[in-house]
Amino acid sequence: MAIKRVLLAAVLLLLALVVQVSVLGRLQLPGATPDLLLLVVVGLALVFGPTGGSLTGFAGGLLADLAPPSDHAIGRYALVLCLMGYAAGMFRAEPGRQRSVLVPLLVVAGSAVLSTLLYALVGALVGDTAARHVGLPGLLVSAVLYDLLLAPFVVPAVMLLARRFDGGPLGGGEATGSGLGTVARYRTTRQSSAVGPGRRFRSAK
Repeated sequence: MAIKRVLLAAVLLLLALVVQVSVLGRLQLPGATPDLLLLVVVGLALVFGPTGGSLTGFAGGLLADLAPPSDHAIGRYALVLCLMGYAAGMFRAEPGRQRSVLVPLLVVAGSAVLSTLLYALVGALVGDTAARHVGLPGLLVSAVLYDLLLAPFVVPAVMLLARRFDGGPLGGGEATGSGLGTVARYRTTRQSSAVGPGRRFRSAK
């Protein structure tokens, strides 16, 4: 586990948690609250991969469970973000491949829906009926809307920082992914390779 990755993830998660509690949590928006922690976990998972994403999600969720004014069972959000980090990490691009910028947005939208449903489901199992009183459909729509509005400002920046500070695999995965920097790596590969350019071109799409 690379020390640089651990330090970067810790700083980003702590910063996201502070903003989440002190700013976003006080906006009194209708429906759900914008989930900055989820966006940071998704951005890191898209670079670190499934294992790194799950570890990052668990750590971030546990911080949220312990931070005041948390009013739910400890471990509930840690479980949700752990699963979301693993799922988002599955969409990390293979080395040398370039993916559409829509992929992170689709991952964010899916994560917003699944995390809200899973959080409500776990809450129902432990006797928390808050989602039932607020209205689950309204929570889902507002969660997706708020997270998608924040995603273009948060996820690319997190992914860029993760690649800049990348010091090696976290949990055995490689640190290559979709988004910023992929085109530059592809061009360098084509210029320095004299064998099989057609094959490299097809694999970069």
